Amino acid sequence: MQPFALNYARPAAELEFATPYAYDPGLQLNVLGDGRIAARDHALLRELGTTTSTAGSKTHFDD
Repeated sequence: MQPFALNYARPAAELEFATPYAYDPGLQLNVLGDGRIAARDHALLRELGTTTSTAGSKTHFDD
């Protein structure tokens, strides 16, 4: 028997968005293309609100 909610569930829409930063495993931080730390770019933080990365899952194996 299928739960009622699954009759109406729809997959979330995939957003096409390229982040202007990448994770640097050596620094364990997000860095911009020019090497600056993304969290120090106030204009970027105002625009995006955060610089979420997978740093936790790459450094902590028990997550």
